[in-house]
Amino acid sequence: MMIGNILLNVLFGLIGFVLTFLVTLGNNLLMTSLIRGFFGFILWFMLAFVLRWVLGFIFKESLDPNDSQSSLEENSEALGSTLDISTPDEDEELKNLLKPQPGQGSGSELGFKPLQPPKLVSLKDPEELAKAVRHLKEE
Repeated sequence: MMIGNILLNVLFGLIGFVLTFLVTLGNNLLMTSLIRGFFGFILWFMLAFVLRWVLGFIFKESLDPNDSQSSLEENSEALGSTLDISTPDEDEELKNLLKPQPGQGSGSELGFKPLQPPKLVSLKDPEELAKAVRHLKEE
């Protein structure tokens, strides 16, 4: 929502044209001052659009404080009172996980056995490795 009409934009544009034209007229030719004044008109015209939009946004919020207060009160009462979350039904899968599978014991017979990964051991001759490092170091 914007405040005012296009006439306000044209008025701002004309103010920008006159200011730019008068400032540049003393140091430039007439044609250069007119061109710069035209660019000033366009810039001020666009700035008026932005200003109207911002003011319209601000005044739209504060025009009717009774409506906004009542809507805020209604929203604050309902805030947090409902929860709209639904999850897929996985009851059967959970029941199957809790039941012991046939062929498996309770697991207490085996006890805890830590993981023992294989050690990384080089099977190359140390002299060959030193020779390869020397060769790479030279280049």
